[in-house]
Amino acid sequence: MTRKHSHENTVNMSQMGFQQRGPRPGEVPKVRSKNAKGTLMKIWNYLKKQRKTLLIVVISTILTSICTLLGPFLIGKTIDGFILINKSSGILKMGMLLLIVYFFGSVFTWIQQFMASSLSQLTVQEMRQDLFEKFQDLPIPFFDQRTHGELMSRTTNDITNVSNTLNQTVIQLISSVFMLVGSVIMMLTLSFWMTLITMLTIPTIVFITKKITKYTRQYFSEQQKLLGEVNGFVQENISGLKVIKVFGREEKTLEEFQEKNEKLRSVSVKAQSLSGSMGPIMNSMRNLSFVIIAVFGGVFAYHDVITIGVIVSFLHYSNQFSQPINQLANQYNMLQSAIAGAERVFEIIEMDSELEKEYEQEPMQKWHGEVVLENVHFSYEENVPVLKNVSFHASPGQMIALVGPTGSGKTTIIQLLTRFYEVDSGKILIDGKEIQQMDKRTVRQQIGFVLQDPYIFSGTIRDNIRYGRLNATDEEIEEAARLAYADSFIRKLPAGYDTHLSGDGGKLSQGQRQLLTIARAVLANPSILILDEATSSVDTRTELHIQEAMKYLMKGRTSFVIAHRLSTIREADVILVINEGEIVEKGSHDELLEQKGFYANLYKTQLLQQDIS
Repeated sequence: MTRKHSHENTVNMSQMGFQQRGPRPGEVPKVRSKNAKGTLMKIWNYLKKQRKTLLIVVISTILTSICTLLGPFLIGKTIDGFILINKSSGILKMGMLLLIVYFFGSVFTWIQQFMASSLSQLTVQEMRQDLFEKFQDLPIPFFDQRTHGELMSRTTNDITNVSNTLNQTVIQLISSVFMLVGSVIMMLTLSFWMTLITMLTIPTIVFITKKITKYTRQYFSEQQKLLGEVNGFVQENISGLKVIKVFGREEKTLEEFQEKNEKLRSVSVKAQSLSGSMGPIMNSMRNLSFVIIAVFGGVFAYHDVITIGVIVSFLHYSNQFSQPINQLANQYNMLQSAIAGAERVFEIIEMDSELEKEYEQEPMQKWHGEVVLENVHFSYEENVPVLKNVSFHASPGQMIALVGPTGSGKTTIIQLLTRFYEVDSGKILIDGKEIQQMDKRTVRQQIGFVLQDPYIFSGTIRDNIRYGRLNATDEEIEEAARLAYADSFIRKLPAGYDTHLSGDGGKLSQGQRQLLTIARAVLANPSILILDEATSSVDTRTELHIQEAMKYLMKGRTSFVIAHRLSTIREADVILVINEGEIVEKGSHDELLEQKGFYANLYKTQLLQQDIS
């Protein structure tokens, strides 16, 4: 439905389970990771589904680690067994063996990288699919609370963030674990005391890592949230660019964007600076470890406790031991960003679907179209009623017009009829059955819409009409267009029905776009039809064509027409006059004029305005 700027579309956040408080001016919202371990387990559950790919990644990582660990060991043996004793006969053999080890290490590394990329892309593909499926199942009130740009940010930025992190982290985590364990084992086989000396820097590294990561998660969470807000602001202002220019709001819009952009920059600098500091700190600790090994190794070698080859091997293993710790620290910081993005994605995926806990979807049967509302009460916000004790009966095939001031509750009745929202109390029955006892898809399949703002999807004209019934043949599509008075202008286009349209309808006029939506509704062949000011924004000549198309569309169907121009609903069987959420008058056009009440005053006011214009 077209959103109205009135109480009809105000949604109580608490009803949807959201408690929000906007930040004070200049305040950066403090967003912390709610459950990092839980989020990691959810990501792991997605990874586990790609078992074969994950297994190949693990095996190739193990083989890469083995080759990497063998290198320093062979170098030490070469120094002690051949170089120091001037035995040149075995140096060539050891060199060839080292070459083979490093060659296979490179091959396994390539396999590891390739399969890890496949693993991350397969994982985020499924996450992205689940997120988009959830968007299809969420109720309309959810979308009333969020900007489109903010939701797009979750689908693009947050998912991409998870993808990039997985692509690097999966390998690094597995590799780091094996390298740590393998390095310790190799060092212990060479010298127990040198192994203990090498580990002197570990407590310092752990302490620094904890201190830094304590803050990075918070800043990465804030960064992702602010990025979503910036995307939402950009999307909203690009969509409304004409309005911005008409009212000369360019400078004010730039100021607002600059403020949001500055908040994002400030938080991003903090997140990236803290995260980036891990590398230099870890390098310093590794260099310190080198110094300790060189000093103590020299002393031990002088007293013949260890050999020169062992010292060289230890220097390599010390690097291989500290490097995984360094990588784990860096990956942990990257994980903070991924966790922040993943939490925003899982927040949506785990919401209750609109169609959960629904009744079995019934076989498609044509409704007669009898609609009854009994004592319906509804409010978007608690203690702010929008509809009060609304009751009426629409017989099959009748045209029911809804008229009244803006915000009176006309659109809300339609929102309840389509189950976009649920009644607070009372009943809505179609063909004698409560719609609350029906599957929502069953209800909506029987209802056709022609809205005030016609929506055109990117694709061909044929595809846009076929949206009304996806299994329709080309002949049925063209027949629907003919009945909607759209066939003539479509055939004049260069590619006819295969003309490609952009999301805003391309170069089609407002009236032509409206005729396409009518053709879409004709093709759907609904039992109940809803017309929401379908001719309010077109010229008089186009309005006549649209009205003729709508007359055919309404024939034999129960129709609900929301109208502001009362001249368009003179032929309605019943006119419901709604004011402040109540039906204040009911009857035909002539009957209501004779009553000389609310409707008569509205009608005379409009006639007077037309005479003046």
